[in-house]
Amino acid sequence: MNITPADRVLEIQEYYFSKKLREVAELNAQGKDIISLGIGSPDRMPSEEALNTLNEVAHQPNAHGYQSYQGIPELRKAFSDFYKRWYGVDLDPNKEILPLIGSKEGVFFLSLTFINPGDGVLVPNPGYPTYTSASKIIGARMINYDLSEENGWQPDFEKLEKMDLTGVKMMWCNYPNMPTGGNARRETFEKLVDFGLRHNIIIVNDNPYSFILNDNPMSILSVPRAKECCFELNSTSKALNMPGWRIGMLAGNPELISYVLKAKSNVDSGMFKPMQMAAAKALAAGKEWYDSINTVYRARRKYAEAILDYLGCTYDKTQVGMFMWGKIPASCKSCEELADKILYDCRVFVTPGFIFGSNGDRYIRLSLCATEEKLAEALQRIKDNLKM
Repeated sequence: MNITPADRVLEIQEYYFSKKLREVAELNAQGKDIISLGIGSPDRMPSEEALNTLNEVAHQPNAHGYQSYQGIPELRKAFSDFYKRWYGVDLDPNKEILPLIGSKEGVFFLSLTFINPGDGVLVPNPGYPTYTSASKIIGARMINYDLSEENGWQPDFEKLEKMDLTGVKMMWCNYPNMPTGGNARRETFEKLVDFGLRHNIIIVNDNPYSFILNDNPMSILSVPRAKECCFELNSTSKALNMPGWRIGMLAGNPELISYVLKAKSNVDSGMFKPMQMAAAKALAAGKEWYDSINTVYRARRKYAEAILDYLGCTYDKTQVGMFMWGKIPASCKSCEELADKILYDCRVFVTPGFIFGSNGDRYIRLSLCATEEKLAEALQRIKDNLKM
């Protein structure tokens, strides 16, 4: 038999972290004891209230059946209250919020719902690789738009206006930005909404990092008329320490949300009720919760900065989020070569910036999702084994 995959699979590569983490696991099996500063998977526990709710609801006899394709009312209400409390945005929990099995699912469902083969999609460079892979799988015409350090990793709207936007239907953005740590700006959101309205382009802001080392959480949906052309993705993964739970959400106007639900309801059957109830409890956390996790990340960041300093990297000290993004020195041939040298010689896994696009070629990214002790050990290993 000669079995070949569909063309859409030939258009993409296996996710970088899927391959690299398999390699790291093999090295660990050899006794290498790799310190991972690669992915943004929070290592802290969810709140005690969330865990208790999970346990209590799991013991209820009616908790184990199929759930609503729209998520349970309690979770939608919790997301609505969350948006009102932190972003000042009013969302109808019955019509303007769609819970997701993680916001990564939302990237694919939005692409599936609105993009026909050949439609143009604006994708940031550097940017989250899933925006690119989802566009390729759908058969979109992917168009990169540049983000640069000189412009604070914000879109260059003068350049965008000069691009051929014929047939462009969607634009991905991500503020606070990953991988660069560039923060959300009200001016940027206002310009994005204006750009979407004038060019009839759907704007999607992916917003899971707004509470990590950031004093000013912001939503694009707070801009007047944003709901006419914008969606926002959000998640419990990062700030609420629930990455493996796979609970996210999509917010937008009722008509657009209904289109996404049409696609989603044909693919999955909802999330486990106890997890939804626990996530609703977690979303009710107050300022003290975010202060406590940021105290931890702030302490860890000092070690990440020390690693970048030792490597001769330059970086923006005002960047936000759970990573440190640093520009490698001119003496280094490439970010991939440096990352591999750190992995094989120092037994520390860091992420090379090229995986986020060509504008990340001269950068590396360090995750803050490791303990201070592990970060301190990583710094020492690098100093002992890598002479810069």
